[in-house]
Amino acid sequence: MNRVDQFSETIVKGYSFKGESVVLGGAMLDAQAIEGLQIKAPLSMFSRHGLIAGATGSGKTKTLQTLAEKLSLQGVSVLMMDIKGDLSGLSQPGTPHAKIQERHQKIGTAWKPESFPVEFLSLSGEKGIRLRATISEFGPVLLSKILGLNDTQQGLVSLVFKYCDDRGLPLLDIKDFRAVLQYITGQGKTEVQQEYGLISSSSVGTVLRKLLEIEQQGADLFFGERSFDVDDLVRLDDGGKGFISILRLVDIQAKPKLFSTFMLCLLAEIYEKFPERGDTAQPELVIFIDEAHLVFQEATKALLDQIESVIKLIRSKGVGVFFCTQNPNDIPEAVLGQLGMKIQHALRAFTTNDRKNIKQVAENYPLSPFYKVDQTITELGIGEAFVTLLNEKGIPAPLVHCLLCAPQSRMDVITDVEMEQHLKNSRLIHKYNDNFDRESAFEMLQQKINLARQAEENQKPSPEKETGRGKQQASTFETVMKSPVTNTIIREVTRGLLGVLGFSSNTRRRRR
Repeated sequence: MNRVDQFSETIVKGYSFKGESVVLGGAMLDAQAIEGLQIKAPLSMFSRHGLIAGATGSGKTKTLQTLAEKLSLQGVSVLMMDIKGDLSGLSQPGTPHAKIQERHQKIGTAWKPESFPVEFLSLSGEKGIRLRATISEFGPVLLSKILGLNDTQQGLVSLVFKYCDDRGLPLLDIKDFRAVLQYITGQGKTEVQQEYGLISSSSVGTVLRKLLEIEQQGADLFFGERSFDVDDLVRLDDGGKGFISILRLVDIQAKPKLFSTFMLCLLAEIYEKFPERGDTAQPELVIFIDEAHLVFQEATKALLDQIESVIKLIRSKGVGVFFCTQNPNDIPEAVLGQLGMKIQHALRAFTTNDRKNIKQVAENYPLSPFYKVDQTITELGIGEAFVTLLNEKGIPAPLVHCLLCAPQSRMDVITDVEMEQHLKNSRLIHKYNDNFDRESAFEMLQQKINLARQAEENQKPSPEKETGRGKQQASTFETVMKSPVTNTIIREVTRGLLGVLGFSSNTRRRRR
């Protein structure tokens, strides 16, 4: 058996599955596509998470786009983090091209232009459905981890939540939380210390500064109402396609703390709300996180531990998470070890450190008798990648050089006019974008402070009463001073003093 036949036999055996699967592309050997030898991924394994890595310009974004399309066609909902603004084209059909047809002929699949059901979401000022969450939904533990607080400061945050729970004060946004902190160290200090214990002013100052830090990154837009319901991420259109929710994050790259805060909140909310599903024929939701290094860039150890725990557990809810980044080393090892599907685009070796990194990256993939991985990884063309994944038994499939399918939707951004029209037709835009600010802790405490001040004012005597009382006292004094008894007392006291000094009234008369 020659080398090509051995290769074909290995790939057919490693990438044949009983259940539903999606075609990723065609197998390649010695930089040549083996016509009709397809690389497929079992649909059930998309909940085992994945990695898409590669240098800038190697085709990662188009791979994201293609995977989202394949899943949508199978009735799987998708959530995508669009950092560069490249994914809006999913809402419009693609444009036929000779090179696309040639590529798919080699792969052995048909290609036709197609649009997909899309919802545009926003965390900030970008156009789209507003995503929000309340402070109360975060809870004291998660909020403390995001703020990077120590045990003492975390205790203070727990005290704030307890105080608000006991008194029915809703914590919706940052101004609510700040108002409570200021109140319990001001007007309400005595009340709080009697019931809950002493409060450290230095801890309060630290928490207030940490709040200001995340507020400056745009968290004031994220915290509040109306809270986004994660069930709205899992929907099908009238044709049975899964909705692709695109979170527009073009202006978020300078705000990594807000991004990691949102991601942890979202994953925690999905894990808490989605029912337990176990191993199923297909996932309920697949999340693609582009530029994933932003999630981990400024994350504290506590935050990283939380993300690792969620990634380990969330697949039981039928949710898969795919991280997309330039280098696999951007992902912490504890998380990287949980990623069952890996799609590695080209890496470029321009320096000695680049070559060392490539050798290290190559060690993340299974050994193959058909490729020199550390060399081939630098020679991959655009739209080509090394692929390895888990089969239906959870066993890693052989590493293969793959010519990836092209997206069926537009491989470019949509226009402003198209965006406005799309948002106008959205079923969710009015649910989440209408202004909604109900009475919460800030307003309730302000009202309480105002009532206390008014009560103090009512207890003070008025200026008119004070003046009348002064006149009455003056009148009484004059009456007493003019009485005969008073005059006699004053005269006798004066005589006594003169006697003490050696004078007498008789002596004074004689000298005159």
